[in-house]
Amino acid sequence: MSKIGNAFKNGKAFIGFLTAGDPSLEDTLRFMKAMERGGADLIELGIPFSDPIAEGIVIQEADLRALEHNTSVDDAFHVVEEFRKESDLPVVFMGYVNPIFNYGYDRFFHKCADIGVDGVIVPDVPFEERNEFADVARTYGIDVISMIAPTSHDRIKQIARVGEGFLYVISSLGVTGTRSEITTDIREITSLAHEVTDVPCAVGFGINTPEQAEEMAAQADGIIVGSAIVKIIARYGSEAAEPVYEYVKTMKQAAARAGK
Repeated sequence: MSKIGNAFKNGKAFIGFLTAGDPSLEDTLRFMKAMERGGADLIELGIPFSDPIAEGIVIQEADLRALEHNTSVDDAFHVVEEFRKESDLPVVFMGYVNPIFNYGYDRFFHKCADIGVDGVIVPDVPFEERNEFADVARTYGIDVISMIAPTSHDRIKQIARVGEGFLYVISSLGVTGTRSEITTDIREITSLAHEVTDVPCAVGFGINTPEQAEEMAAQADGIIVGSAIVKIIARYGSEAAEPVYEYVKTMKQAAARAGK
């Protein structure tokens, strides 16, 4: 089992997302520590990008705030490097292929291995083209997280068979963002995936209330929450550590109830 798999060992996993450099790198580090204190089992750290096509307005604005301070790929690495001085909690990068390509695949994944980034999610690369960088990532022991959409249908098992770390099950069509209702049959998707793999399934896109957290966690191995956390950061800025902690704690407890 990879280190990412450890996040799922003790029941339903809570995965929290935030954008590196929003509103500052120092704040990002404090927020990561607050998320861990609140019970997060894994942290997904966004590398800010000017054209984040999978993101809704909340995370788009977070990317813009980070880019206004010239937050770079190296800055994202620096945050993880500082976090690793105190924590071995699994961390994955959420990043678009353009910054990774420009950084250089070998250089990027080598550095991931050096400083303790455990995996990457690259949402703008189709599954069929993932080997462009996945082979390099594998050389350095970095998991490439595959995404399964509600429209994947016949491809679910194909994607699941080569899954690494965890499978990111997208709850709804469209971009990231909080939703009042999630109608996708998540249990059907996770059941199909688990017919061919033991890699855990975590569901994201839209989860923002404890009720949704419990409902979605009951149908998967874990939940991913991003926009709701980023909204808290947008509201409180540098003072967001405690509100983030309280929110993560509440959502983790809700997800845990689904495992009982």
